[in-house]
Amino acid sequence: MISGILNIYKEIGMTSHDVVARVRRITGEKRVGHAGTLDPAAEGVLPLCLGQATRVVEYLSEARKTYCADIILGITTDTYDREGVVTAIQEVPQLSLAEIEAVVARFRGPLEQIPPIYSAIKVAGQPLYKAARAGKGSEIELKPRPVEIFDLRINLWEQPWLKLWIECSKGTYIRSLAYDIGQAVGCGAFMQHLVRVQTGPFHLKDAITLGKLEELVGQPGGLESVLEHPDRILSDWPALIVDESTAERIRQGRNLSVEAEMLPTNWRVNPEVEKAGFPFRRVYTLGGDLLALLERADQEWHPAKVFL
Repeated sequence: MISGILNIYKEIGMTSHDVVARVRRITGEKRVGHAGTLDPAAEGVLPLCLGQATRVVEYLSEARKTYCADIILGITTDTYDREGVVTAIQEVPQLSLAEIEAVVARFRGPLEQIPPIYSAIKVAGQPLYKAARAGKGSEIELKPRPVEIFDLRINLWEQPWLKLWIECSKGTYIRSLAYDIGQAVGCGAFMQHLVRVQTGPFHLKDAITLGKLEELVGQPGGLESVLEHPDRILSDWPALIVDESTAERIRQGRNLSVEAEMLPTNWRVNPEVEKAGFPFRRVYTLGGDLLALLERADQEWHPAKVFL
């Protein structure tokens, strides 16, 4: 049985769905899911959950993401990136590094961001990009969504080229960020190139290509050598080790009382998180296997996902 997370490098030109389909063919595992769509024009980290690990994909989707983006000012496209049709060309004002930094600084922190019309977000059950391609984009009212930019730095400013380093929350559209910066400057902008450098604990330097994956699958133990354990993305969750009788209760879906954490057989980590009232726990058997994920429910812990 295949179960784990692959840190895949997505090449330019492939959709995230293309990558999922290719990994299914290479590994023979039907249950494959990705955590966070990466546009065809973008490249970089695309973690894939296989087998039982698909049950933690929602937690990986919540992880922070880091990007390196190349933006060109003075040109606007309908998709907000180089794949789109040019809708406007304007002169770029002469801006010093300090002046462009002052503009960029406005986008740090919590934001209400309007997503691009060419996106996979669904309205009335239909992806926005389908409505846009059908010429109905103007009929849809795009609503802003809360996102957060934790880190936003200028790596290069050579007018009209702007290179940014971005660490952000899930749901952030870097294309929209490029567009909004262009509007703030007053000349428009589009995203020329995008690299996803990191998703949660998965970094570009450790990512493997689909070609490399195919090569490894043909070798004894090759796939296992690059599969990450599902709990890799849960390393900041407090952990419990339970005895066999408690493990059986969890397998049966029975709740545990909060006091049950104090059993001598239990092991707790990350006390800083625990003191903050963190509402999740990961649970291991005495043999060290990931047994379940618990969610706080009043004065009890509910087995939200059971693996063994």
